[in-house]
Amino acid sequence: MDLKSFILVVDDDPELRDLITSFLGGHGYRVQAAENAAQMSAAIERERPDLVVLDVMMPGEDGLSAARRLAAGNGPPVIILSALGSDTDRIIGLEVGADDYLAKPCNPRELLARVRAVLRRSGSVEPVKSEDARPYGFAGWRLDVTRRDLRDPTGIFINLSDGEFSLLRAFVEHPQRILSRDQLLDLVHGGRAEVYDRAIDTQISRLRRKLNDRAQEEMIRTIRNEGYMLLPRVSRL
Repeated sequence: MDLKSFILVVDDDPELRDLITSFLGGHGYRVQAAENAAQMSAAIERERPDLVVLDVMMPGEDGLSAARRLAAGNGPPVIILSALGSDTDRIIGLEVGADDYLAKPCNPRELLARVRAVLRRSGSVEPVKSEDARPYGFAGWRLDVTRRDLRDPTGIFINLSDGEFSLLRAFVEHPQRILSRDQLLDLVHGGRAEVYDRAIDTQISRLRRKLNDRAQEEMIRTIRNEGYMLLPRVSRL
């Protein structure tokens, strides 16, 4: 594991902020703190973190708005850490683009496990082996997993959120095969029970829209009562 991953902790509670920063730093991560979304943006401008741990209820721009903005701008992965812990709050957090959602108060070791899982999925912890580094090609599209770079058939870069990228990677690694929601949850989110089908459906809808806007054919098909399938053949370039 790369213990030099850079984590940005954003929370307006100084005691909790210091606790999380010290705990993650004690486990080998390089950690910086910010007390609001404005400081978060300034920190990201200076150096892009590998992961943002983000509170929801902060003065000024709230965490949901900040998470949505980061996802729209191809920002780093986000774990929302919030006192709002209902099922609806979790779903909303995932739908705005967060990669994980953890309710306060939480066990610091659970947060550490979530941090490791998100970093692993985003490629910040376990680099792709050289023999697996060739881009994927499908229907004229090109997906470079190591660079997190998706190009349409004309070469235009397509911006994906971290969740959309993880879904597309799961599809190209299992092309022309029906993937159930449970399988997608396992491939993209590690099968965590608190990540709901609705969140997967929302992310697939957004990914499909981005592909279909520039595609000459249907790309992702919904198979009723079974799941989803990437239709084009996939090759390594």
